[in-house]
Amino acid sequence: MSKFEIEGGFKLKGDLFPQGAKNEALQVICAALLTTGKVTIHNIPNIRDITKLIELLEIIGVDVIKISESTYSFRAVNIEQNYYKSVEFIEKATALRGSILLLGPLLGRFGKAYIPKPGGDKIGRRRLDTHFMGFEKLGAKLNYFPSQGFYHIQAKELKGAYMLLDEASVTGTANIIMAAVLAKGTTTIYHAACEPYIQQLCKMLISMGAKISGVGSNLLTIQGVDRLSGCEHLILPDMIEIGSFIGLAAMTQSEITIKNVSYQNLGIIPDSFRRLGIKLEKRDDDIYIPVQDYYEIETFIDGSIMTISDAIWPGLTPDLPRVFQVVATQAKGSILIHQKMFESRLFFVDKLIEMGAQIILCDPHRATVIGLNRQFRLRAITMSSPDIRAGVALLIAALSAEGKSIIHNIEQIDRGYQNIDVRLNKIGAHIKRTD
Repeated sequence: MSKFEIEGGFKLKGDLFPQGAKNEALQVICAALLTTGKVTIHNIPNIRDITKLIELLEIIGVDVIKISESTYSFRAVNIEQNYYKSVEFIEKATALRGSILLLGPLLGRFGKAYIPKPGGDKIGRRRLDTHFMGFEKLGAKLNYFPSQGFYHIQAKELKGAYMLLDEASVTGTANIIMAAVLAKGTTTIYHAACEPYIQQLCKMLISMGAKISGVGSNLLTIQGVDRLSGCEHLILPDMIEIGSFIGLAAMTQSEITIKNVSYQNLGIIPDSFRRLGIKLEKRDDDIYIPVQDYYEIETFIDGSIMTISDAIWPGLTPDLPRVFQVVATQAKGSILIHQKMFESRLFFVDKLIEMGAQIILCDPHRATVIGLNRQFRLRAITMSSPDIRAGVALLIAALSAEGKSIIHNIEQIDRGYQNIDVRLNKIGAHIKRTD
């Protein structure tokens, strides 16, 4: 197991280039299974979860060629139909939440798919009902074997259908779209997720020959086609990493420019940071954050405490409230962080409290942060990263803290952030990776 040793209190200065979006990459890489044509994808992030997914595709029989550090080509011609019997496949699929995205394209193209219960972050209940309810609407039959922990999904023929999703699940919507593009007839999906990741997946599938309308809305209409062709696709920059960098700049009183952010796809992320009093400027397609000694959290018009909460797109992505929570610890004023989607994502606050933050954990979904207004710096501690996003939030806290912090279990951070220590050290951070 590796760890980070972080010397806090140093101001950073320079340019940061965001990696490709992890959540989009998981979807579009799986979409390569829908065709025998060559699919070339650019700006793939070099992170653990994506590497594991690509290895899964190779086990299934996909011909994968690494063209450059961030560009791969995929050809799914000779798929191994008994892939699910492989011990290696089972081990890798159970360790990766994104393996669930294999189901839609395999079901759409071959009429059957098998996968063990996927792993991923322990951030509360992460049910898969939306995926399977959508597949069943299309005519598939699900069998789950609890003793084996295996899902079997198959259909003689997929037929388009009307469906109202029980939740606007991003991966659920993506899986259903990938199954429906090759189904017979028309599929109508209400309450679909419409994040930029879904929009990008739809645009890629359309370039492959799919017929999808309503892209960017929560109502998608898909006219099934007989086959799809190859394509070339460019992944967006990662909005979660961009938001993390904004929070990092504010906490460490640093002057940072985040380059090529695809600003139009960031939604309310920039304005949400402005509500915390953080100054940032849009410069062409870059975000510039100046050195800021103090920032003050806004209140509502009647003077009541500000609330930041996650919501379905175009609301705030549920991956960022923990960064807001850390940033608020050094602000002037107070804020209520409401994490609606997952009930365990706020449980890392004990580590921030140990660092000196003033936080009241109200319940599994809500925490009140009383800003220290930089009167007291966070203090260094030894801690462990519980998951990807909490790990980066703790890294930001450690970079602003006084003294030397240690973060164990950084493999969690590596799952979602590419060479984060190397990139931050280039602009003045003091992070040492050790075994």
